[in-house]
Amino acid sequence: MEMLAPLIFLALLATAGFLFYKKATLIKKTILLGKSEIQYDQPGRRWKQVLLLALGQKKMFKNPLVAFLHLIIYAGFIIINVEVLEIIIDGITGKHRVFLPFIGNYYSLFINVFELLAFGVTAVCIVFLVRRNVLYIMRLASNDLAGWPKTDANLILVVEIVLMTLFFLMNAADQTLQGIDPTHYPATGSFMISSNLVPLLNQFSSTTLMIIERSAWWLHIIGILAFLNYLPYSKHLHIILAFPSAYYSSLEPAGKMKNMPSVQNEVLYAMDPSKAPTDAAPPATFGAKDIFDLNWKSLMEAYSCTECGRCSAACPATTTGKLLSPRKIMMATRDRLEEVAQNIHKNSNFVDDQKTLLHNYISVEELRACTTCNACVEACPVSLSPLDIIMELRRSLIMEESNAPSEWNNTFSNIENNFAPWKFSPEDRENWAKEN
Repeated sequence: MEMLAPLIFLALLATAGFLFYKKATLIKKTILLGKSEIQYDQPGRRWKQVLLLALGQKKMFKNPLVAFLHLIIYAGFIIINVEVLEIIIDGITGKHRVFLPFIGNYYSLFINVFELLAFGVTAVCIVFLVRRNVLYIMRLASNDLAGWPKTDANLILVVEIVLMTLFFLMNAADQTLQGIDPTHYPATGSFMISSNLVPLLNQFSSTTLMIIERSAWWLHIIGILAFLNYLPYSKHLHIILAFPSAYYSSLEPAGKMKNMPSVQNEVLYAMDPSKAPTDAAPPATFGAKDIFDLNWKSLMEAYSCTECGRCSAACPATTTGKLLSPRKIMMATRDRLEEVAQNIHKNSNFVDDQKTLLHNYISVEELRACTTCNACVEACPVSLSPLDIIMELRRSLIMEESNAPSEWNNTFSNIENNFAPWKFSPEDRENWAKEN
């Protein structure tokens, strides 16, 4: 049995690793279906954004209390992984608390730090469950999250509570067994949180305690590996993708829009026809109708969205009752990405399904409600940009489908014919400056 356990653990670890790699590879391929239009300049500033936004969570601290609670979960997730590393080494080698001989008297200090973080994570998860399901915070009770998104958010909080509870139970059973079988369970010193459970376990026999300790150990690591493979199917993929998303976020001044060179040149040629080339090929398309027309950064950001709703809470269109919700834009884009990924996985290549991101997932009414104020980008903790997706879809809507309100079309026509939004001759455009 002692030799069988490491083999079972290795098989479990290898299976979990393979499944995660397979799904992560599919997501990467799906993201790279987007156009390559990303700038790689100024790496120093980009790494600074990673440190401030993704690692330092700078924007989160606009609401200090929520930021502090999120920081506890975030720090717990990162630091407790050191303890997970020990569990993995124990599982592979068949040993118990492999770090103890190397750390000695400091071992209990490290485990106590992990336990304090685990306790904090548990408490914060409970608070977040209350916020989502009892207090009904507006941005967390939105219709955007109806159905699976709400279940997903609650499920992950419950899973984290269960994992932390198993961690405490494992440590408590271990401490109890140290007084019964010190050969297999060497003394570690007292643990701050789990030691409170020891009196409850003293009534059990050594065999029962070993079953409790081993069961908690196996369930804890199986839960972590299951969580790893749940990430790619969940909004919690932001745990990984927030970092590249922060790195590739725009360095331009807030609100600056990216011009389409093909359109910009047409305006310049209209102003000065002599500069127009005679053999220039027309652009293939304007804007984006489906995910293939967006750049890969926008597709990665759709996977990075944590559905926190800060973008929609800041959006003037959303808060005044318009159909637009920037969060829903990101969620709809991710849904379309997942559908395309399944299509490609099933057919080896994408087979036209008569659907597009524009119209089938995001409506004209949503797009027209956007004021391009950039509030959604400013509010996002890692500066994801629903606005980039909205702008590309609107360009396709107007320039490919000529689908715009009559007021807009009149303005477009005047600009095209008169080089101004107003309906008067270009020769008269300077008359306003003349004296009466």
